[in-house]
Amino acid sequence: MPKIVALLTDYGTRDQYAGSLRGAVLAACPDAQVVDLTHHIARHGVREAAFVLRASVAAFPAGTAFVAVVDPGVGTKRRGIAIRAGGYFFVGPDNGIFSFILIDHPEAEVRALTNAGLFRARVSPTFHGRDVFGPVAGALVRGTAFEDVGPTVDDAFHYEFPTAQLVDEGTLEGHIIYVDAFGNLVSSIGGAPWQTLIHGVGGDLTEIVAEVNRVVAPVVTTFGDVPEDETCAYLGSADRIEIAVNQGSAARRFEASIGTPVRLRRVNRD
Repeated sequence: MPKIVALLTDYGTRDQYAGSLRGAVLAACPDAQVVDLTHHIARHGVREAAFVLRASVAAFPAGTAFVAVVDPGVGTKRRGIAIRAGGYFFVGPDNGIFSFILIDHPEAEVRALTNAGLFRARVSPTFHGRDVFGPVAGALVRGTAFEDVGPTVDDAFHYEFPTAQLVDEGTLEGHIIYVDAFGNLVSSIGGAPWQTLIHGVGGDLTEIVAEVNRVVAPVVTTFGDVPEDETCAYLGSADRIEIAVNQGSAARRFEASIGTPVRLRRVNRD
C-alpha cells in the first residue's frame, strides 16, 4: 500500500511553512509520497478548508493520511487530534476543520495527540503543522498503531452546517458554502434532496431553474452548455449544485459569497 500524506493548509507558498511541513512528514517517513492538495485556503478559513477536504478525500487511495491545518488557535488550549474514518487518517487541530468528516462518518474514531514521542523534539507554540501534525501523519503511514497517538476523544468539535431544505415537492433552498478560484459558487444543495427534486421531473433538467440574488439561471449538465458570459447551474464535481458564468465569475457578477441563499425550483409552465 502506498504511503501517502496529503497536505491542506492556508500557508500559501511564498514562505517556508509549506515546505517545512513537507520536510517534517518526510523526516517521520522518508519513503512517504507527499501530495500538496492546496496551500491556498483563505487565511483562517476553517469552514472553507472543511469543504475542500471533504470534496477531495474520495480521489485518494485508502490509507492516505490528510494533514489539514488552518489553525488560528495554534498554541492555545485547543487540542490536536487524529481521526480514523472511511479508510483514511486525518490529523490537525480540533477546531472544526474536520466537521464534514465527522458528519459523514459518525463511526469515526478520534484520538487526542498526546504522545510527544511522535512529535519533533522541539515543538514551537506557533507551528504545530510542522512540529506535531506532520510528524504524526508520517508516523501513521509508516505503520504506527493508531492507538499510539493518544487517548480516545468523544467530543471533537464540528460546525453545524445547515443542509438544503425541500420546501415543497418543487422547491429546494440552500446557500453558498464555497467559492472557488474561478468564481463558481458551490451550494449546499446536493445529495438526497437534489435526487428527490430531479426524480420529480423525470430527470429533465430543463424543468428546473436556479435562483441566486434574484437572477434566474438554467440548470444544465456543464457550463459549456450555455453561451460564453451566460449564467448557469449544474451538479459539480463535489456533488453539489454550482452557479457559474461561462468563462466568467459568478461571485463577482452577483456579489455573492459564502452564506448567500440559493434556490432551485421547478419551472412554472402555467
